[in-house]
Amino acid sequence: MVALGPELHARGLLQRRTMYRAAFGHLMFQRFGADEARMHKIRESVLKITKGWDRNAVRTMVDETINEVIEPLIYGEALDLIDHHRELGHEVWVVSSAPEEIVQPFADLLGLDGAISSRAQVDDEGRFTGVMDFFNQGENKAIAMRELAAQRGIDLTESYAYSDSETDAPMLHAVGHAYAVNPDRALARLAQENQWPQLSFTHAVTAKSRSRSHTPFVVSALVLSVAAFFGRARFSRN
Repeated sequence: MVALGPELHARGLLQRRTMYRAAFGHLMFQRFGADEARMHKIRESVLKITKGWDRNAVRTMVDETINEVIEPLIYGEALDLIDHHRELGHEVWVVSSAPEEIVQPFADLLGLDGAISSRAQVDDEGRFTGVMDFFNQGENKAIAMRELAAQRGIDLTESYAYSDSETDAPMLHAVGHAYAVNPDRALARLAQENQWPQLSFTHAVTAKSRSRSHTPFVVSALVLSVAAFFGRARFSRN
């Protein structure tokens, strides 16, 4: 929501004061990270803000603005990583706590195999009710990954996961190859304890400047927190 804040405000969906508060909260999140209690508070705040929004209008806005808002924030190192796993014949999935209306267009932009995201409840008129049907956070991420792996015949012990937040610990523990990317303090400590490699992503590029081909699935899957792709606006934790 932080990355899309100005556009949401321009379309009358977000008050300026709320946009500034979200930006400040995001800065604190980047600096200090967040535990499950903080994530619950963020979720409830977002549900309250978005109650009554038209789902199709939100998806249309994301589709119309993703190249300008999201694409400039993509890490070149993440694109290199995607290409590397493609060459190895791996599937590439985004696993995010952000809503599907944002995450799926992002996955489509990068030509990924799919996305696992949060699902907000909508009423008969297609408007958000303020209730979350499925919050893809914490242990729920690991559960959703295991379900996906069972459906697609993926061996998670041969799979890879990348994240920047300690709240993704269940997801990282669920795979055989876990990586901390630009980790918050808590995840950096956890990575040291578990001997997980730590990566630093710094170079922002546009997806259009890079070409990639789809490689058929062979053995394992790459599951990525959206945060691993972004520089200044990592909405996967909002």
